Amino acid sequence: MALTVGPAKRALASSVGLGLGGCGAPRRGAYEWGVRSTRKPDPPPLDRVYEIPGVEPITYAGKMHFMPGLARPVFPPWDPSWNHPIFHRSPPFHEHPLYKDQPCYFFHPRCRLLEGVKQALWLTKTKLIEGLPERVLGLVDDPRNHIENQDERVLNIISHARLWHSTEDIPKRQNYCPIIVDSLIQLCKSQILKYPSLANRIFAQNCALSSTWNRESFLLQIRDASGMRLNTKDPLPPIASREEVEATKSHVLETFYPISPIIDLQECNVYDLREDTGFQEGYPYPHPHTLYFMDKANTRTYRFQPGQLRAKMIMFAFGNALAQARFLYGNTSGVLEQPITVQAVGTDGRVFQFLVLQLNTTDLDSSEGIKNLVWVDSDQLLYQHFWCRPVLKKKVVVEPVGPVGFQPETFRKFLALYLHGAL
Repeated sequence: MALTVGPAKRALASSVGLGLGGCGAPRRGAYEWGVRSTRKPDPPPLDRVYEIPGVEPITYAGKMHFMPGLARPVFPPWDPSWNHPIFHRSPPFHEHPLYKDQPCYFFHPRCRLLEGVKQALWLTKTKLIEGLPERVLGLVDDPRNHIENQDERVLNIISHARLWHSTEDIPKRQNYCPIIVDSLIQLCKSQILKYPSLANRIFAQNCALSSTWNRESFLLQIRDASGMRLNTKDPLPPIASREEVEATKSHVLETFYPISPIIDLQECNVYDLREDTGFQEGYPYPHPHTLYFMDKANTRTYRFQPGQLRAKMIMFAFGNALAQARFLYGNTSGVLEQPITVQAVGTDGRVFQFLVLQLNTTDLDSSEGIKNLVWVDSDQLLYQHFWCRPVLKKKVVVEPVGPVGFQPETFRKFLALYLHGAL
């Protein structure tokens, strides 16, 4: 193959440049056609007054209407002498009355801890114990606490949430997850006739929570609503004995250097240091019993990882217990005479996380001394999968509609946490 060089190459280029295929039609570049152009036109010059020393600008301010050739006047901001909710302008944050030089790091329901449970344990000065406490497991194994036709009724609850409640072919997680949790709670409430003390409870949603503590050189605060909450008239009894609490002094909290423990928390200089349990003084059900968390995001990217969900449960269970301790014993830091116990249940509608936290101390600044305790039972499947449509192979139903891999032990633990403190 011969290469075109010299005058022949220039002649070939000139003939092609005349148009499409060298036929003499004018040729346009890609930017002229606008095919690949991503350039934005330059903004027009601002028609405003420029401050030039020694020159007085001529504007149309006295004309009270636009005049071509004259500069646009600059008027001072209008002060209506009253605050309009639409046109309100917040002052600079450093002029806010709640501004403080020391930053505070907030944990809210949308925070996802990078290190999961390990990071939550460090922030709350807590020792992790795998599995549920023996007292709760005793309620799980006791057949007297079971409900009549328990497994069949739980299966009906799953089918109701995943199939019967919606007209969609495949219901979304944001619809069936709250229905499963609410229906399981209603099934647990059916034990009131057997245990009348269950009537001394109340459910509350979106309770405002605020609790602040110092952790080494960081000022931390948990705030915002913590989902569904079960409150009781009487507090839960402590799980660990005094000897077990004293034994936590030798426990060393695991660190994750070089990652900062506050890497996922929101930093803010405008905050209010207050303790709020979400209820006014004199409320007849002041003691937190169980928190319920639902991870009902449809898209996987917006869903919490199991470790992140457990970390969120630890943080909010700790925040509720700390706010209750400050309400009962004041803001003094030290070992509690009567530890405070709070439970938590988290689920995405299929996998359940169970947690029991015991707050032993409010002295959280140093990593030495007595630690708090948390018992975690992770990744408990209520059912493996749910077929919303039957699976057919060669016109034979291989998998019928309904749940697959049902595990009744998960609901027994759910029921045991609900009955805990009432027996």
